[in-house]
Amino acid sequence: MKRALIIQGGWEGHEPLLTSQRFANMLREEGDWEVQIEDNLTYLEKEEHLNAIDLLIMCWTMGKITEEQRDNVSKFVGKGMGLAGAHGGMCDAFREDTQWQFMTGGQWVSHPGGDGVDYMVQIHHGSSPIVSGLMDFSVSSEQYYLHIDPAIEVLASTRFPHPDVPYYHLSNKSIDMPVAWTKFWGNGRIFYQSLGHQDRVFEESPVAHQLMKQGLLWAGESKKEAESLQLTTERFENDAKMY
Repeated sequence: MKRALIIQGGWEGHEPLLTSQRFANMLREEGDWEVQIEDNLTYLEKEEHLNAIDLLIMCWTMGKITEEQRDNVSKFVGKGMGLAGAHGGMCDAFREDTQWQFMTGGQWVSHPGGDGVDYMVQIHHGSSPIVSGLMDFSVSSEQYYLHIDPAIEVLASTRFPHPDVPYYHLSNKSIDMPVAWTKFWGNGRIFYQSLGHQDRVFEESPVAHQLMKQGLLWAGESKKEAESLQLTTERFENDAKMY
């Protein structure tokens, strides 16, 4: 059995209880996952606990993480533990922590127009096995504008600016903003998608649901792959002050 730890909490507006249960069910449906849901960041301090985890899923918005907690996540993802999340639950989890942003690949900065914006999500076919069988789809939710790591592998994107949403960014050129991506941190796989302002988004958009599930499963294979290839972290280790 593979093991997943879901940390849920933070701002209640993102419905962390509902989304964490949904993500847990996505894994449990596969039959080979044991899932633990916790509502306390202190679980990130327990190295022996993280060492036994194949996948960490974050559902925690606008919180504060200690240096010890963040360094533990960084270390164990570097060793091969997968990391995944959606919306603000991962890429607006700890907005004051630049190392968290470096690891996860992006940080939310705005959602012009607020909730209920109708927009298209374009799948980048061939970008990853995660998007196999998925097609472009429409969604009505917050359209996330993020500052992103140019090293990410973009799996899906949306067009900015939205033609029906006036705001100061209209003065700039049109861009394709990533909606879903993967990246690596050491030997660990990371998956993120910006959809998920509320749990209903996954109910109303079956493709968004499937994209999330396939992303979780991909990240969840990270540790197994690192162990099978006998990968170590020696080449990543550095004692210089990074943040």
